Amino acid sequence: MTISDYIASIIEEMLEEGGGEAEMKRADLASKVGCVPSQINYVITSRFTPERGYIIESRRGGGGYIRIVRKKMTPTENLMHFFQATGDSITRDEAFAFISNLLGSGIITEREAQIIGTAVSDRALGALAPLERNRLRADVLRHIILSLIK
Repeated sequence: MTISDYIASIIEEMLEEGGGEAEMKRADLASKVGCVPSQINYVITSRFTPERGYIIESRRGGGGYIRIVRKKMTPTENLMHFFQATGDSITRDEAFAFISNLLGSGIITEREAQIIGTAVSDRALGALAPLERNRLRADVLRHIILSLIK
């Protein structure tokens, strides 16, 4: 298990114990784990993202803390969140995080996740320049989300 996996598992435990909400001091968690505070930042910004259903609140300074909240939403609220968060451009990794979250929420099936993933993959959109690929990927994903809402 890597240090990032270990940190993520500690935060997940805190979220479970806190009913979907965890509050911590970056320095305290880093001290507990035996790493630098920037490693805590890295894990939070890469694994506890809005695409994965988390809200992060951070305050810096002497009494600074980080609060992570796992959003509990209805399927329609979840889809609307994804629709808005997709924006005008989305990377492959961001799209796959959305798809994974939809699958984990039970909104789509494994087969649907595979189909959507194929439709927004770099391979399917490979004829386009990267910037245009990300724009088209966002457009395709938004249209798929709209069809799921109906």
